[in-house]
Amino acid sequence: MKILLLEDVKKLGKAGEIVDVSDGYAKNFIIPKKLGREATKDVLNNWKQQKASEANRKKIEKQQAIATVKDLETKVITLKEKAGKDGRLFGSVTAKDLAEALKKQYGLDVDRKKINLKDPIRAVGNYSVEIKLQAEASGNMTVQILPQE
Repeated sequence: MKILLLEDVKKLGKAGEIVDVSDGYAKNFIIPKKLGREATKDVLNNWKQQKASEANRKKIEKQQAIATVKDLETKVITLKEKAGKDGRLFGSVTAKDLAEALKKQYGLDVDRKKINLKDPIRAVGNYSVEIKLQAEASGNMTVQILPQE
C-alpha cells in the first residue's frame, strides 16, 4: 500500500514522502496514529498543490527579502547615545538596539538575529553592519552613532 507520510517515521521516511508499506502496517500503525494517509489520487493532488503553493510562497518571500536588503543599503540608521568627551559610549549599541531603531525610524520589522554585529558598538562614528535576511538576501547597512547633546 502506498502511504503519504504526514510526519517523520523512523526507518521509513520523512514527512511528505510517499512510501510503500505492507497493508497491515499501514492499517494498524501508520493510519491510526495519524503518521500518514493512504496515497489516493485526491491525496496526491492535494499534496502536489500544497508543495507548489509553498514553493511559490518561498519565492515571493525571497524576492521581498532581497528588495528589503536593497532598500536598507540606501538608508542610514541614526542613533543618539550618551558619550564621553573622547567619543566612547557609556554603554554599547547591540543588534537589539539596531532592530528597534529600524522599526522606529523606517517601520521595518527585522529580527535582531538577522543583524550580524560581531561586537557591540562602543564609540561614536559611522559603521557598516551586515544584515542577512535569507541565504540569498544579505547586504550592509550604514549605522551612524552620534553623541547625545
